[in-house]
Amino acid sequence: MSICDENLIGKKFEDDSMQLDVSKFFYRGESMSDEDALKIAGDANSLNIVGENSINFALKNKLIIKEDIVRIKKIPHAIAILK
Repeated sequence: MSICDENLIGKKFEDDSMQLDVSKFFYRGESMSDEDALKIAGDANSLNIVGENSINFALKNKLIIKEDIVRIKKIPHAIAILK
């Protein structure tokens, strides 16, 4: 499952050692309520999360921990394997 701040879709971010391509193909989906996203996340095997709002949502709902987060050009990104 991918969770992403909508304003980042279609953008690329690079620093000296990492690149983040927030491609429309991978990240564009339907907007949904927090409740619906949590239901789907509960059945997911992994999560790919990008953006301040999305990361804060995942932290608040204990989907990830702070140590899972990396920043690429100040954009937070986390990947979590759940099962």
